[in-house]
Amino acid sequence: MKSYYVYIMTNLSKTLYTGVTNDLIRRVFEHKQGVGSQFTRKYRMTRLVHFEETQDVQAALTREKQIKGWTRAKKLDLINANNPAWKDLATDWDASERQPSARTVVEKF
Repeated sequence: MKSYYVYIMTNLSKTLYTGVTNDLIRRVFEHKQGVGSQFTRKYRMTRLVHFEETQDVQAALTREKQIKGWTRAKKLDLINANNPAWKDLATDWDASERQPSARTVVEKF
């Protein structure tokens, strides 16, 4: 079954970017390389700090819109609840992997 991911990237200044993808590893790798998004390239979004997984593409798109509509404080609360150290969840990932590592925090919705 296909998975879809809603994710939040950040940089050293803690600027936030929320996105959706069906291939989280590839998409995060693209962000880290400065490819595919002018915003993430401009602000050097290289750290994955939150992601959620679902098998329903509509649920993923709805969740992305929901998070994008939240205040910054609410987004920070979401990140801090699951990743209080703001660790880069993709640190140990290899771009050739097809699924996020089981060692990372995944919230299903």
